[in-house]
Amino acid sequence: MNICSGALLSGALLCGVPGANAKNSMESAYASLPAYNGQDLELTVDNSGTHFRLWSPQASAVRVLLYSTDRNTAAADTLEMARAEQGTWTVSVPRQLYGKFYTFQIKYNGKWLDETPGVWAKAVGTNGQRAAIVDLASTNPSGWENDKGPEVKNINDVIIYEMHHRDFSVHPSSGIVNKGKFLALTEQGTRSALGDKTGIDHLKELGITHIHILPSYDYNSVDETQLPSNKYNWGYDPFNYNAPEGSYSTNPASPESRIREMKEMVKALHDAGIGVIMDVVYNHTANNDNSNFSLTAPGYYYRHRADGSYSDASGCGNETASERQQMRNFIVNSVKYWAEEYHIDGFRFDLMAIHDTETMNEVVKALKGVNPSIFVYGEGWTAGDSPLPVERRALKENVAKMEGIAVFSDDIRDAIKGHYSNAADRGFATGKPGNEETVKIGIVASTAHPQVDYAKGNNSKFAYASAPTQIINYVSCHDDLTLTDKLHKSMTGASEEDMQRAARLAQTIVFTSQGTPFMFAGEEIFRDKKGVHNSYQSPDSINAIDWALKQKNADQFNYYRELIRLRKAHPAFRMTAAEDVAKHIVFDKVEGDNLISYSIKDNANGDVWKEIKLVFNGSDDPREVKIKKGNWIVVADDGKINADGIGTSKGGKTIVAPRSALILAREK
Repeated sequence: MNICSGALLSGALLCGVPGANAKNSMESAYASLPAYNGQDLELTVDNSGTHFRLWSPQASAVRVLLYSTDRNTAAADTLEMARAEQGTWTVSVPRQLYGKFYTFQIKYNGKWLDETPGVWAKAVGTNGQRAAIVDLASTNPSGWENDKGPEVKNINDVIIYEMHHRDFSVHPSSGIVNKGKFLALTEQGTRSALGDKTGIDHLKELGITHIHILPSYDYNSVDETQLPSNKYNWGYDPFNYNAPEGSYSTNPASPESRIREMKEMVKALHDAGIGVIMDVVYNHTANNDNSNFSLTAPGYYYRHRADGSYSDASGCGNETASERQQMRNFIVNSVKYWAEEYHIDGFRFDLMAIHDTETMNEVVKALKGVNPSIFVYGEGWTAGDSPLPVERRALKENVAKMEGIAVFSDDIRDAIKGHYSNAADRGFATGKPGNEETVKIGIVASTAHPQVDYAKGNNSKFAYASAPTQIINYVSCHDDLTLTDKLHKSMTGASEEDMQRAARLAQTIVFTSQGTPFMFAGEEIFRDKKGVHNSYQSPDSINAIDWALKQKNADQFNYYRELIRLRKAHPAFRMTAAEDVAKHIVFDKVEGDNLISYSIKDNANGDVWKEIKLVFNGSDDPREVKIKKGNWIVVADDGKINADGIGTSKGGKTIVAPRSALILAREK
């Protein structure tokens, strides 16, 4: 994994244990520091003036430097801060300093460290080097006070669409004016050169319920003074956690612009009935000694090895210490801030297993207090070992300890398409035998089922989910090869048509399984990334979605749209209790490899269909199955699907076409 390229959705579960020096004097010193959880950290502006408060318990002196501009000017004033309660420092000015910029500077071990905007900067200028004093209320778009996202009762009622701002809109074929910007998702009526819907209209046409936007906080790798150079990055290198990324705004030098435009994006999506999920990366920072964390409270916010070096479970040079009270407070209050100020509807935690389960439970509690429809999910693994004890990590194996949190299923991902780390490896949908039981683990959302033998599972050996709402099902995402590229590299010699059939089968399994479906933007039009495995800093020529593909692969798009419509129409695919999954799903005995047949019975979860029969044939050959005699609606067959039905069947011996799904339903 490239440094700070983004945490791989790899399922790497490196379960080491802390060494004997885990409770050394350094750790004891950090644990003894007072924590502060007041709501006035960093900056408060009220009728009495402008008030600064910084948590820096080990500093011997702290000052605030005030600036008239966001860069390239000397400080206009310096304010000496006074030591206050619980490790904080404060200073006030009896004026509202709107329009000014500021930094903090602490004296530590007799030396003045570099300036920092602090860890709680909510508005920043170019490249985030200086924090800004703005009236947040003035950044609210018209109607913001009544804005809210979709109501969500259970996470598995949502359909997640993961996208990067540039990928989605930057290609010349998008027909979008504000390419690569927050505002791209506010433009209505956009069309490709061939006349197909793009942008927000495309999302509505497809039918997804929520978009998962890749990191949109202020990140480190893109120089906002050089935007014409089109520098690309996914954004998994956090700099200022609580301010939007400037390169996605039309004017990075204007703190108000980036805030207002992100809110306008959220509101436009909400007006379209689409929720917004934010990808958050609290597990590491872009820098080590020069991070905003290190420049305010040196060492405290990070875990270290026994020799004092940075521990690195992120694979990016460091890992944060969520178990320490001030870091836990930061994470909880940060997501709460995004939910309240930006009306964010959900949060995806990068390398969530670097965090402890107690912190993640606090996150959910705080967010549900803001909005009961908010949901949380994350990667239930790390990218390296950690001093945090395994039993405390927010691992997928520990998801039962985290009510209200879901984890990605690497089980279903690798079983369907082949292992993520081996481009040539095939899976169930591409003809490789031996993955049937692991696909079944995915179908029942990693819950206990009497007909599923976890001993035969490829990645997991026990039912780790206590409910299907704890599982996110997917076959591809921003990390690793796109599904299209994976099929090109593993199905050598196959036709494009066969690859698209495999993709349809793969997604049919995902979208009809229990749990929550997740798809990568552009998959519905068979988008690729030219075979690049880790495109975190590749140019637009690799990452951008070519919207001409929508017409070329119209059948693929229509299949995805109907698959989504099917799932949304039938609660049988969205059971919320493990007991119901075990009761209503019955697997059939079949002969041969790459074949799975099962029923969802007895009007599961209140469905109007009494029984739904699903047969998946991942082999190169047609296969015969026995279907109970009756009056069946044919929903999917031989690479075609319609949620309302494409024909009827009386059951009996039935042929399932190669590399396809057969879905039948009956009401009696």
